[in-house]
Amino acid sequence: MSGMDIDRIVGIASDLLAIPSTADRPAEVRRALDFVLDIAGPGFTVERFESAGKPSALIYAGPLRQHFRIILNAHVDVIPAGPDQFRPRIDGRRLYARGAQDMKVSALVQTMVFRELAAVVPYSLALQLVTDEEVGGRHGTLHQIQQGVSADFVVIGEYSALNVVTQSKGMIVAVLRAEGLAAHSAYPWLGDNALIKLHDTLSKLLASYPVPTLEAWQTTMNIARIDTPNEAYNQVPAQAAALIDIRFPPEDQALSGKTVAEITAHLASFCEPGVTATVQQASPPHHARADRAEVGSLRAAAERFGYRSQLLRRHGASDGRYYSQQGTDAVLFGIDGHGQHSADEYADIGSILAYYGALKEFLNAPW
Repeated sequence: MSGMDIDRIVGIASDLLAIPSTADRPAEVRRALDFVLDIAGPGFTVERFESAGKPSALIYAGPLRQHFRIILNAHVDVIPAGPDQFRPRIDGRRLYARGAQDMKVSALVQTMVFRELAAVVPYSLALQLVTDEEVGGRHGTLHQIQQGVSADFVVIGEYSALNVVTQSKGMIVAVLRAEGLAAHSAYPWLGDNALIKLHDTLSKLLASYPVPTLEAWQTTMNIARIDTPNEAYNQVPAQAAALIDIRFPPEDQALSGKTVAEITAHLASFCEPGVTATVQQASPPHHARADRAEVGSLRAAAERFGYRSQLLRRHGASDGRYYSQQGTDAVLFGIDGHGQHSADEYADIGSILAYYGALKEFLNAPW
């Protein structure tokens, strides 16, 4: 592997993982991006992009951007965590830190492989680095696509245990707002409790989208937050709001392929009088053709490095949806690990070199 060894990769990864590149720390986000760009090294064209204060970059060999045969896509932002999670530690085969699994280690490996192969493979290859995937990806991957970045096939380094993810659920983020009438709580019949209206609306939604007890390829809803400006125990609340997150597969005919207006109308059908729905974000499901030669090549490469690579569907959204909207096949293919977004997030160190080798073999394959 061109002299690459696991101790060196883990050492560099630990330096990257120590950067708290969360959305509320824009300077650290930029530092993480620059760190990875430095790993890519000189000799390449680096295009920098920025949208809504979110920086991103596209790296490729040659002086001019073109339609690329392959894009490697990675994000270097992470969700917030306590200080301890930005002090990487090793325990046996596990590298613990925020972003270890999702997905700084995969981003680093993609960058190292790009550095070795971009100038020698007989096709156009690019590395796309973004910093806003954890907050929606609209100002990174989507922004670059809107600026004309395109490819035949995209490999997104999201964790997958070297399986190949060809489908991901769509995502809807919405706010439900309830308006009532304030009154003294000793005389509730004189008021109109906004929290009760909101509760009844959420109950209807949960009846249609119950929380599964086991993994299921179905539409799910998470109630992320319930708020009211009311702070007095002896007052009927006049306002209340709930933040909800809905994830849906392509098979959901009520949500898949629908416009924001149509989704809003669908949510409104669950709302009690005085409750309104506002869709803040609506992203379609991601889908890539499983019979593509590149998909088979990725799986074969992983298997040669000891992984029984399978085709998977993923419940979480990814930046692959933005490529799907353009008719471009994008798959998720990354390292192994566990604990994404938890206090025990880790990367499986044994999978790192396997990912490194499989990615190199894939990029050298004659599809």
